[in-house]
Amino acid sequence: MGKDLEEPLIVRPTSETVIGEYMAKWIDSHRDLPLLLNQWANVVRWEMRPRMFLRTTEFLWQEGHTAHADEDDAMRETMWALDAYASLARELAAIPVVSGEKTPGERFAGAVRTYTIEAMMRDGRALQSGTSHYLGTNFAKAFEIQYQDEEGRLTLAHTTSWGMSTRMIGGVIMTHGDDKGLVLPPRLAPYQVVVVPIGRKEQGEQAAAEARRLGAAIKSMGIRVHVDDNRPQLTPGFKFNEWEMRGVPIRIELGKRDIENGVATVVRRLPTVEGQGKEQIPLDKVPEVLPGMLADFQSFLLARAEKFREDNTVVVDGWDAFVAQVATGWARAFHCGDTGCEDDIKAETAATPRVIATDAPEETGVCVKCGRPSAYGKRVIFGRAY
Repeated sequence: MGKDLEEPLIVRPTSETVIGEYMAKWIDSHRDLPLLLNQWANVVRWEMRPRMFLRTTEFLWQEGHTAHADEDDAMRETMWALDAYASLARELAAIPVVSGEKTPGERFAGAVRTYTIEAMMRDGRALQSGTSHYLGTNFAKAFEIQYQDEEGRLTLAHTTSWGMSTRMIGGVIMTHGDDKGLVLPPRLAPYQVVVVPIGRKEQGEQAAAEARRLGAAIKSMGIRVHVDDNRPQLTPGFKFNEWEMRGVPIRIELGKRDIENGVATVVRRLPTVEGQGKEQIPLDKVPEVLPGMLADFQSFLLARAEKFREDNTVVVDGWDAFVAQVATGWARAFHCGDTGCEDDIKAETAATPRVIATDAPEETGVCVKCGRPSAYGKRVIFGRAY
């Protein structure tokens, strides 16, 4: 405390300020629009209570910044980014996010509208997994981002920004993991399949040779496979537990008896159907059935996470029911839209309005907290968040 740093540390403000200054230099004419900038950058920010992967002092993220001639074009970009993030979460990470708009109290500072994808973790909490902001002309006014239109008039540009960070790693861990460790969706897993030969001395060498042959055949199918044949000091049981902990979707066990019977024991990280976690498959059939098994496992994880979210999301109208529900999951409730009311809800329950879901049905009612008319024409999802 109070000491000079040995090396200078410079903490820059949010990227919109840096990008805005340069957009003003790069944009002169309507022919310069739209302008799209994208970067991967490490960001440093203040965190009172850092959480690994979720809220860290420094993190890596992807961020986009765009400038447009009008609101319609800027909004198309804003929604394109949101849809791209939602597709990535669902299709690669098997995380069934809810897309929609943030309330005014939850908007990014300086934004006209903020859109989000929200995911439910296995403890019932929400994780904001990506955001897209329509900034209107707010930053254009501050940084004089303007262009000469076709009539020669100087006009303010409409800007957007959007980002997704390494927080998604935490999202994958907490959406799919269990007490044994990671559970990785096949499309993300560094190793989709691991082959573990079983045996000692000559039997071990025979099993390792067959495992390498099988591994080569699996690799030829475009599958990321690893043959664990170079750690003889470790028991098969140790390896099984290790690969379970590391979340590999499919493990193949290959021992002397398996080889004699012309089969391989195939084990899924989680049973996709009750009682179907382990099965024996003819050795020559294994490479051709694995792509389908991996696709099924990917779909299973998405459906499992979606069911968990729906099972833990409840429509509520009364305050007592709201308090009880947000303690363990999400509540769909009416809200008046007043930021002071949001603050009161957070103070009493630690819950915040996570998203006004795009696909939510149109409804009207009274605020679950203060009883004033709802502001959004639909229910808002509330939950405790990371």
